[in-house]
Amino acid sequence: MMNGTGNFLNRTSTRDRELVLQEVINHKGDFLDLLRHANYPLKIDLPSKTTQHGADIEIAHSTTVVAVRYQDGVIIAGDRRATAGTAVIYDRAEKVLQIDKHSVLAISGSPAIAYEIARILEHSFQYFRRSQLQELSLEGKLRMLSRLIRDNLAMALQGIGGVIPIFALYDLSAADDENGGKIFFYDALGAHFENVNFATTGSGSIWIRGVLRYLSRFGDTPLHKMDKQQAAITILRLLDIASEYDAATSGYNAKVQIFPTLKTVTRTGVDTISDDDLMEWYAGAQPEADSA
Repeated sequence: MMNGTGNFLNRTSTRDRELVLQEVINHKGDFLDLLRHANYPLKIDLPSKTTQHGADIEIAHSTTVVAVRYQDGVIIAGDRRATAGTAVIYDRAEKVLQIDKHSVLAISGSPAIAYEIARILEHSFQYFRRSQLQELSLEGKLRMLSRLIRDNLAMALQGIGGVIPIFALYDLSAADDENGGKIFFYDALGAHFENVNFATTGSGSIWIRGVLRYLSRFGDTPLHKMDKQQAAITILRLLDIASEYDAATSGYNAKVQIFPTLKTVTRTGVDTISDDDLMEWYAGAQPEADSA
C-alpha cells in the first residue's frame, strides 16, 4: 500500500501533494475511495458501491421477529418474507431457527450471516454437550452468541451483513412452579439484554412494540398469563399490523396459505405450531365484517 501511495503522489504535481495527503487523512485509510475522489483511473469496481461501470449487489434481508413470554414459556415468531431493496425475493424464508432442545434463535437482518451464526451456535452447543457430558450453561450460551455477533461487526458496519437476533430459551434450573422462559435481544456489538415479557426486532418492529407494551401492562389478559392459543393469535395479529405499514414484512398470505413461523420453548423442549392450528386459530380470531 505504501508503494501504491508513493506512485500516486509521483503522478501529481508538487503543489498538490499537501492536498492529496490531507485527502488521505480525510478518507481514513480507504485508499480506493481516495483514488476515486482524485479521478485516478481504476480497473476494478467494488460490488458494494455503485460506479459508472459497476452496479450494486442486492443483499437479502429478513424481517420481522417477535417473542412473547406466555404462561408455559416463550412463543417466538417470524414472518416469511425476504427482501432485497424494494424487491420481494422469497416468501417462505425461515427466520425462527432451533439451536438445541431448549433454545431458539429468531433472525432479522442478513439471512446469509444469520444462518451461519445459527449453524456455528448449534454445532458449538453440541460439541460442548458431547465433550463435557453436560449442557452449556445459560450464561455460556449467551456469551457464545455475543462473540459471534461481535465478530460480525465489520460486515455490519458495511451495511451488508448486519444481524440483530432474538434469543429465546428455557432455563431448566427454574422451579417447577416457575416460568423458566427467557427472552434476550442483542445489539450489533454483541451486548445482550433480557426482556421480561416480550421483544421484537426488524423493520416492522416499530409498528408493534408499543402494542406489545400496552398489552403487557394494560391488556385484559397480560402477555405472561396467556395460554398458547391466546399468545399465538396475538402474534399473528401483530404481524398483520406490521405488514400493513412495512413492505418488508408479511403476515398471513391467504392466497397460498403461508403462515408466519411460530415455535414454543417450554420445559419439555422446542415445538413448532402447525399451520393447521394456526389456520383454525386465525380464522376464529378474525373480527366480523362491518355491516356497512
